[in-house]
This record gives sequence, C-alpha cells and structure tokens, in this order.
Amino acid sequence: MPVPPPNGAGIDRLLRIMAQLRSKDGGCPWDLEQDFATIAPYTIEEAYEVADAIEKRDMPALKEELGDLLFQVVFHGRMAEEAGLFGFTDIADAVSDKMISRHPHVFGDEDQIASAADQTVNWERLKEAERAQKAKDSGLSSALDGVTAGLPALTRAVKIQKRAARVGFDWAEPAPILDKIEEEIGELRVELESGAGVDRLEDELGDLFFALANLARRLDIDAEGALRRATAKFERRFRGMEALAATDGKVLNGQPLDALDALWDRVKADER
Repeated sequence: MPVPPPNGAGIDRLLRIMAQLRSKDGGCPWDLEQDFATIAPYTIEEAYEVADAIEKRDMPALKEELGDLLFQVVFHGRMAEEAGLFGFTDIADAVSDKMISRHPHVFGDEDQIASAADQTVNWERLKEAERAQKAKDSGLSSALDGVTAGLPALTRAVKIQKRAARVGFDWAEPAPILDKIEEEIGELRVELESGAGVDRLEDELGDLFFALANLARRLDIDAEGALRRATAKFERRFRGMEALAATDGKVLNGQPLDALDALWDRVKADER
C-alpha cells in the first residue's frame, strides 16, 4: 500500500494511516488483532506520558506524546467505525457539541463570565445538569453516579469526595481532616501491633490514603501531582546516593542502613 503523503494533511493523513494499519488486505497483524479492551491500557499509558512531559516542561516530548495520545483516539474511533458504532468524526462532533453547550457565555446568549473561577463554577453547574438528565433517563439517583471506576485511585477518591461535598458532607477546614489522618494512623498502628492480617492492614491503610486525598482536595492540591513529584524527588535523591557511593568505589547494595542514611543526608544537603 502507498504511504499517505504528509503535505500538511494533518488528521486526514493519520486517519488514512490507521485505516491501512487495520486493513485486512495488507494491514498490520498486531493492529488487526486489537480491540477496545486491549488498547485501553495503552491509552491510559499515553495520557500519563503526556502528563510526564508537561511536568518536565519538555515541549518536544509533549508534541510527540500528544501525537501518541491522539493516535489512541483514532485507533478507538477506527475500531468503532468497523463495528458500525461510530467513527472519528462522530467523536469530534460529540465533543464539539459538549464544548458549545458548556460555554453558553461564548457560543450562546448568556452574559460573559468574568474569571476562570466563575467559569469553573458554571462548568460544574452545567455538568450537574447533564448528570441529572442522565440520571433521569437511566433511573440512577446517587450523587456519586458517573464517577468512572477506572480512574487512578487517588483521582477517583478526590472526585468521590467532591461529589459528597456538594450535598454538605464535608469538613469546612483542614484541621479536622488532620485529626482524621492522625486517627487513621493510630488505627493502623493498633492493627500492626496486634499482628493483624493483610486484609485488616490494607483496610486501614486505604482509610489513611483516603483521608490524605481529602486533605489534598481541601488544600486545593492535586493529589496525583503531589505524589508524582514526591516520587520524582525520591528517585532524584536515590540516584544521587548511587552517584556518591560510586565516587567512593562502592554500591548501595550491602551497605548498612546507617551508611545509606548518611548518603541520603548528603544528597539532601547538596540540594539546599
């Protein structure tokens, strides 16, 4: 098959490439074997790689990762088209319709919104109206309906907490959440000291994570982003430990904990 030429074709070229990859006449065997379920993990992975490029402020990488993420949407769209469900154009039209309906101050006759904060409030109001209509159509009724189960755990915890907060089930200040965190730590300590099994420990540790996510929400801190940064900081410092040990002709493995702690403290001191 001929390769679709570049010549600024943009999305049309990408759609043709995807069609050829999925063609039963000369297409790629791997691409032909895929379905929505097998591609979904790659879609999630590409979204995280976009976030990682943004975190690193690596614009060339961001361009590449956004392209990879777009390809995932095109892949899903092609499979849906083959199944007679919908196509890429339908996906684009659906999100276009949604953006228009959620920006009546831009595309409709509502008054202009003065700030991003006001738009956030208006956006949530419109989303709530959409959820209410979906609940009416489907018979669902919980304030928690519609929070995707497949979200990362911290992200889903925060979304669930936000939904509960809308009906008033929330602390007004961070202090009670800190008390709750201390309470959960105490309960985890009791289970550890009693020799509890993995199920009990997992339950208490989960409660602690949930309380920490709640504190992040109350402080308006992205819990996922905070953990990513903490992990990146640990990785940077651990690599620094390895480098310091290497200058002394040593490796970390086999060294006593106090020696490793001393290396860690040296790396932290160098960062100040």
